Amino acid sequence: MRWKFWERKQPPPSEDTLNQVVTSEPQLIAEADVEVPEEELAEVVVGEPEPETSSPRQGFLRFLKERLTKTRLGLLRKIDRLLSGRRTIDADLFDELEEVLISSDLGVQTTTRIMQDLQQSAAEQRLRQPIEIRAHLKQSLLEILDVSAEELRTEVAQPPAVILLVGVNGVGKTTTIAKLAYQLKHQGKKVLLAAADTFRAAAIEQLQEWADRVGVEVIKHGAGADPAAVVYDTIQAAKARRVDVVIVDTAGRLHTKVNLMEECKKIKRVLAREHEGAPHEILLVLDATVGQNGVAQARQFHETLGLTGLVMTKLDGTAKGGIVVSIVNELKIPVKLIGVGEKLPDLQPFDPTVFAEALFDD
Repeated sequence: MRWKFWERKQPPPSEDTLNQVVTSEPQLIAEADVEVPEEELAEVVVGEPEPETSSPRQGFLRFLKERLTKTRLGLLRKIDRLLSGRRTIDADLFDELEEVLISSDLGVQTTTRIMQDLQQSAAEQRLRQPIEIRAHLKQSLLEILDVSAEELRTEVAQPPAVILLVGVNGVGKTTTIAKLAYQLKHQGKKVLLAAADTFRAAAIEQLQEWADRVGVEVIKHGAGADPAAVVYDTIQAAKARRVDVVIVDTAGRLHTKVNLMEECKKIKRVLAREHEGAPHEILLVLDATVGQNGVAQARQFHETLGLTGLVMTKLDGTAKGGIVVSIVNELKIPVKLIGVGEKLPDLQPFDPTVFAEALFDD
């Protein structure tokens, strides 16, 4: 079930409450998230009242354009500069365009696919003018992203739906869990968190603090406990309490550390044994600022765990947003959620069409 930026089923906390959250722990709130009333949405998007004729989708598109400014300008400015004044499509243009795409972190494999399509279109006279290349690029990116587009699975025949989050340290995994838990709660779902990161100092306390703010429960053991035991207890508690969604936090681990990856596999086995179909989602949280290194991370986690989706964080703080396209093209793993800022409403479902429009439309 997909929630939208402009939709909510229950009222969000009061403005006083939000202000208290923002000012109490600035180092943690950097990736916090809540929903906002529609009348406040325009202020989030452009800082002034939204015209009455503007649709919610248009409002969200403007918001996303603003948050993707670094990637948008980095890519579009180079493309427009390249196409400006050109009268013909020739080999030199293709060579320069290929360099632009690779430098925008689309990667060699993805760039090669796009360039082959462009060259074929030019050869077949479907591309006649250089200015038409921009629209063709947008369509190419959309075709790549749209092939594996899937919504986040939060409803199953036999609840709870179980979402397992994995990733290296520093990508925003714990705060992403808090954002997701908040939004699910305000869809009317009962959410339970599993504090299976028993390795990192203060990880349990951090998750508990977020849970208290969001208003959800946490199942936890002491530091150094077996993460699989935490997961086992969480599933039993979720069934007893009629929970709708379980979200499992895990220790940040380098994809090259075999012992830690084996621990993740054990967690997955326990979930599958204790609850049919679980985990229903295995999401890798990736920091978009790492660029092409994200492809290597995603590949290793996917080979080990069988990822069902990605969460791309910090897209607003990088010119390397092309990594989204690169990963989807190379690994065929859908992007389920994106983080596009430090403010409260900035974790959103990934919509390939809106993403492409935000990058390429004026």
